[in-house]
Amino acid sequence: MPDATPTRRHGRVWLYAPFALLALLAAGWSGIWGFARSKVDQELDAGIAREARAGRNWTCRERSVGGYPFRIEVRCASLTLTSSRWGDEVKVDAGPAVAVAQVWTPGHIILQMTGPMLANLPQGRKAALDWKEFAASLRLSGLAFERFSLVLDEPVLTVTEPGQAAAETWRASAAEAHLRPNPQRFASDGTVDLAVNARGGVLPALEALIGNGQAADLDLQASLSGAPAFRRGFNPDALEAWRTAGGGLEVARLAVVKGPTRLEATGRIALDETHRPSGRIDAAVAGIDRIAGVKVGGLTAGLGALFGGRAGDGAQGNAAAGLAPLPPIVLREGRVFLGPLRLPLQPLLPLY
Repeated sequence: MPDATPTRRHGRVWLYAPFALLALLAAGWSGIWGFARSKVDQELDAGIAREARAGRNWTCRERSVGGYPFRIEVRCASLTLTSSRWGDEVKVDAGPAVAVAQVWTPGHIILQMTGPMLANLPQGRKAALDWKEFAASLRLSGLAFERFSLVLDEPVLTVTEPGQAAAETWRASAAEAHLRPNPQRFASDGTVDLAVNARGGVLPALEALIGNGQAADLDLQASLSGAPAFRRGFNPDALEAWRTAGGGLEVARLAVVKGPTRLEATGRIALDETHRPSGRIDAAVAGIDRIAGVKVGGLTAGLGALFGGRAGDGAQGNAAAGLAPLPPIVLREGRVFLGPLRLPLQPLLPLY
């Protein structure tokens, strides 16, 4: 005889519960992301307004904020900066740009940009910077700057002066720069550390100094004291504040390899009352015969000892590395001196 007791049918609510929970989470996350997107838009508008009050006008054409669900992306069809802080108007135009940050690490921003970057500079100068690839990284802790890095693949910089028949062009196979607050000195004197590296570089000024027709590799490690002066931007007011506060660029190591030529240097550069670079550089070289047309080959060690080149442990280290010390290189009153000899170079121009 069959069992007449009805079979109890279990409810199916638990089959749908995970999907309902997922839908709720997605809706909640969409709300959080939408709020973050709105905040980014507000901060961008506020930042552009602050810059405009400081004399710098930014234009992000066809600005859009996207990246849902896990990123915040700010895209511009092109970027333009117009500044009146140099007296003459400075205008910089760049191609499409995108800034990206992950939602869970909003303080780490990646910037990519398409070249070229064109600039109209004071006194009728023009500059154009192009590259194969451009990537920059900015790390913030709250609003505090932690680190900035820039990497360029095959950069080419061309500068045109009014009245010049030919432009001056600098190029490299690769270049990168890194900037961070100095852990020991930033709180006391606003020092930031700077590292610049370039490979396969062709620089007319360097060719005029130690020309041998070959590409150069450059490695610079330096510290910039008084850096907070540049929070107001890179303009005459900031440069003057930096100069009067005693700011300077302290070169811990500059190494240049140009074919058979090697140069290593340390020193300190600042600005004088005429707003020109001034300071002293102690250098040692190998495989070099002339500097700016002045014959020094075979005489560098003697000249260094005679006119105050490196001595002591540094000299011994240079000798072990096959480097001979040069007389001090001094920047003074817009001129470049090698010991007591003034090099036949164009006078250094005031920066502002």
